[in-house]
Amino acid sequence: MNEQQWKQLLRVVAGERVQPLPVGFIIDSPWLPGWAGHSITDYYTSEKLWLELNLKAMRQFPSVWFLPGFWSEFGMCTEPSAFGAKCIWHEHDLPFAEKTVETPAQMAALRKPNVCEDGLLPFMLKRLEHTREGIEAEGHAVRFAVARGPLNIASFLMGATEFMMALKESPQEAHAMLNTITEFLCDWLRLQKEMFPTIEGVFMLDDLVGFLGKDDFTEFALPYLKRSFGAVDAKVRFFHNDAHGLICAPFLSEIGINIFNFSFNHSLAEMRQLCGESVTLLGNLPPRDVMALGTPDDVRKGVRAMLEPLADKRGLILSVGGGMSPKTPTANIKAFIEAAAGAA
Repeated sequence: MNEQQWKQLLRVVAGERVQPLPVGFIIDSPWLPGWAGHSITDYYTSEKLWLELNLKAMRQFPSVWFLPGFWSEFGMCTEPSAFGAKCIWHEHDLPFAEKTVETPAQMAALRKPNVCEDGLLPFMLKRLEHTREGIEAEGHAVRFAVARGPLNIASFLMGATEFMMALKESPQEAHAMLNTITEFLCDWLRLQKEMFPTIEGVFMLDDLVGFLGKDDFTEFALPYLKRSFGAVDAKVRFFHNDAHGLICAPFLSEIGINIFNFSFNHSLAEMRQLCGESVTLLGNLPPRDVMALGTPDDVRKGVRAMLEPLADKRGLILSVGGGMSPKTPTANIKAFIEAAAGAA
């Protein structure tokens, strides 16, 4: 994000009305390489190409807030690699991290990685370090420390089904595992902030919280999310969960979250009522069925329909209910921006 966009984002988070209504999209490797005509592996392995494609999107859609902006990542392998997960790479598909934890004893014995040395983390930071001059030459800056959340990482290391069962069958070991992962996340977010002083935001993704009931959320998710988000002093605490979001919504303010990206299955009006006024909503067009696979007219109609029930449009960034889906075409992005510009 450039300085003007960042200041506007802070105004929105503070509850001010920004006109025209801001448009923001989460972009990363599932969409960006394919949109620009390159393979996913090329995107991961070439710092030059990575920078060029991020700048290409920002130049083509200059009014859009791309979030978190210059996201240095290796798909779902990023954090699991630091815990020793074997990473499997595909030329035109997202990488996959194999499981490393199978038993309650292994959950309890999980060791905290060294964020300066382990897995792909040093390569993430070096990518940003090597491209920082090019990023700043375009008027942008690295604004967010980024990580996947504690339950999300646990599900990669153990398997989603196996970890969910462990919450009930081995709760003590589950807490031990989550505590280790959270200590790792605090180290990782602090290191990013230390290396890039322009960082004033935290962006965390954890879809697994959408599979928990209220009691399990308050026991196994809330305290670890709160510790992770509080690891660094940040003006923006941005949470992505595009699974079921009704359970976590009332607790976001307590956690310290002030931007929430959630499933398109929940309306903006419903989420506003649950989150309260202190949380900025980022959404909420269906990312695949409308934004990627629909026509430009479908997109325009969808934007108008999602806004219609809202009398008060403060604390709102228009987006899709999740990240930008693969194969989302340029024409549909332009239609979304046009519809947002015409919204009252």
